[in-house]
Amino acid sequence: MEYDLIVIGAGPGGLTAALYAGRSNLKTLVLEKDIIGGQIALTEIVEDYPGFPEGIKAQDLIKNFHEHAKKFGAEIIFEEAKEIIISGNYKIVKTPYNEYKSKAVIVATGARHKNLNVKGEKEFLGRGVSYCAICDGPFFKDKEIVVVGGGDTAVLEANYLTKFGKKIYIVHRRNKFRAAGKYVERIYKNPKIELLLEKVVKEIYGKNKVEGVILEDVKTKEIKNLECSAVFIFIGFIPNSEILRGIAEIDENGYVIVDEKMETNVKGIYAIGDLRKKTLKQIVTSAADGAIAAMAAYEYIEENFK
Repeated sequence: MEYDLIVIGAGPGGLTAALYAGRSNLKTLVLEKDIIGGQIALTEIVEDYPGFPEGIKAQDLIKNFHEHAKKFGAEIIFEEAKEIIISGNYKIVKTPYNEYKSKAVIVATGARHKNLNVKGEKEFLGRGVSYCAICDGPFFKDKEIVVVGGGDTAVLEANYLTKFGKKIYIVHRRNKFRAAGKYVERIYKNPKIELLLEKVVKEIYGKNKVEGVILEDVKTKEIKNLECSAVFIFIGFIPNSEILRGIAEIDENGYVIVDEKMETNVKGIYAIGDLRKKTLKQIVTSAADGAIAAMAAYEYIEENFK
């Protein structure tokens, strides 16, 4: 099966790329291994996307992205891209079921959650340990919940979890937050939230489910036991750049290096969104990346396939 462009990943960046490619009359395939929307499909409200001053439900926003891309002809197939093979001017994208041929490829595979790598984290996954508040928050109504992290995601999800939990503890290894000031103000005003700064989780314990965490003070090394029913972990992301290893230039942290057109060091292969090295990881910047990459791919195809 042959296409002009294959987009790997159906998050905001990938769907925007598909939209712009479709409008440019490129036959476009989007390959998605999991769910439409990427990371934002796991959140509740998006408050910082332009045009929605009152905010918009994440599911509604991604539905709009999806429908807009389909309107301009994007074909979406739920298969995981496992390998990219360069064959002359063409690129072959292999999944466990098929091989797809294209003139250009945009990789929009995003990033995955970082783990704490402490005892109990893997053992209690799905039994009190979670990386998604909107998915699992309702299971812990009137319970005590620990949120680990200090960035935007951690602070926003902690606020969201106050809808369900009796008490929310935010554990952060530093003495101040990296999150935006507006978000931080909310947690200081929320009576359900207690801050445990300059603390790290050393262990998550329980029998059949989470019953508490062991905390260590980063300065004094004092150990404290904190009983809770759930631990939500939001400490950052790891770029899903595996498919480009050995093909494109990748930095020491796993982020793909691209130029201003989102093109990697391989002509006709582009990387966008949370996958690439960038200063701001937001829906709006991923969408912008997708538009830029799609138009760059269009120019590349026009110049090289006549």
